[in-house]
Amino acid sequence: MHRLNQLLTAANSAPLDDATLAKFAAYLALLQKWNAKTNLTAIRDEEGILSRHFLESILAARALPPGIATLLDFGSGAGFPGLPIALLRPEIAVTLAESQNKKAAFLREAVRVLALPIMALPTSALPTMVHSARAETLTQKFDCVTLRAVDNMSAALPAAIRLLAPNGLLAILTTTASLPEIEAVPEYCNLQSSQSEPLPHGTNRILLAARCA
Repeated sequence: MHRLNQLLTAANSAPLDDATLAKFAAYLALLQKWNAKTNLTAIRDEEGILSRHFLESILAARALPPGIATLLDFGSGAGFPGLPIALLRPEIAVTLAESQNKKAAFLREAVRVLALPIMALPTSALPTMVHSARAETLTQKFDCVTLRAVDNMSAALPAAIRLLAPNGLLAILTTTASLPEIEAVPEYCNLQSSQSEPLPHGTNRILLAARCA
């Protein structure tokens, strides 16, 4: 996993400590094992997983502002960016919403293998939960909702925005080419302080963030 730290250094982001790096190594091994029998992600080679999934998710986790207590990863898939956020930001209670049964099963196994807390204890990190149904069925409101690689962004955005708490943050991992589609959604236009950040610099991948009123 030395390669992951190389990618982080090249992106002007701090390398991971040995303990966290070991967690990402376990995540990679589990993802490759499950990918051999089920379609979790189209990117299957190690370099692609490290440079696209891991690097982008780590940069997003570090870019999230302080003060977030609850986060929903909307359509979590193989856990990006929700699982890296849970690993790097233990002060955030992360909910991974995934309606496809096989992917939800993978997420539950990943939470177990990565030894992420599944219940809140006074001295522990906050819990990571898997919601194995459509995110729209949730009634809780979240301080932050993340979206990445959802099938139908124009349909997912209004649903995600409805799950934001007052002054909640919508964080979309997307591309510059997708901006017109996102900005055409009326509910997104009602959000405040929209801004984007490269993930990483020199690519067309961005973290697009906006606040709910």
